[in-house]
Amino acid sequence: MGGRDWCALIVILCAFVLSTTTRCDKSKCDLYEGSWVYDESYPMYDSSKCPHIRKEYDCIKYGRPDLTYLSFRWQPTNCPLPRFDGEEFLRKMSGKKIMYVGDSVSINQWQSMVCLLHAALPPQSNITDETINSIRTVTYQDYGVSISLFLSHYLVDIVDEKFGRVMKLDSITDGDIWKENDVLIFNTWLWWYREGAKQPWDYIEINNKILKDMDRMAAFHKALKTWANWVDSDVDTEKTTVFFQGVSPSHYNGVEWNEKGVTNCAKERLPLNGSTYPGGVPMARWWWNKC
Repeated sequence: MGGRDWCALIVILCAFVLSTTTRCDKSKCDLYEGSWVYDESYPMYDSSKCPHIRKEYDCIKYGRPDLTYLSFRWQPTNCPLPRFDGEEFLRKMSGKKIMYVGDSVSINQWQSMVCLLHAALPPQSNITDETINSIRTVTYQDYGVSISLFLSHYLVDIVDEKFGRVMKLDSITDGDIWKENDVLIFNTWLWWYREGAKQPWDYIEINNKILKDMDRMAAFHKALKTWANWVDSDVDTEKTTVFFQGVSPSHYNGVEWNEKGVTNCAKERLPLNGSTYPGGVPMARWWWNKC
């Protein structure tokens, strides 16, 4: 799991923790301002012993030689961050349903969450892991808490029509499933510029018009507005808390993290210092803020 994904997970966990603790002054604690610090008490779980992790993400089991990156934790500048306590988390979330919705970033988030909880609970805990209609759910029966993963690269609908697969920028029918949860954590971005065989759609529909393609940033913006309107109109925010993880930076151009000539982050060993990404804010973030 990469640093960008860890940071997003930490921010979400912090939001949960800060909402139920008095150990931080929330008015002065900006979770996004801080730095990565080395802590020998980390990591909090061993991925090779977690039954919920996909083999593609199990770096330790498949021989990654360097493990130093596992011992960094995020430290906000202006407040002490309570250490995550899996049992306390489950007690405070008793009876709640949590769902991650998005692409591989959401997969990373979901896997890290359930692995953290697996490591925190005693072996005799009653935990079930099931997949129904592509929704994977781990349920902590002793607490009545479920944590689900719903894979959705674009959030809006992709429908098989007679002439091909159509991404409908104005439609979110899966929302009927999502809104039944108590906590929703969304993410989308990195798939919007995939082309050819890498994209899971053939056409785009917008305002009842079928297009072969369109400006991808404009399509992303329209989809986010559809999602935001769905949250406003369909989600009962008295019952359901909604998070949007923001936009992850790409990791294919080393110039963005001061490594000229590098085309991916495969050989990176240490997190970047500080709170600012050298490559600047991704362009998609500007569109996201407009929503």
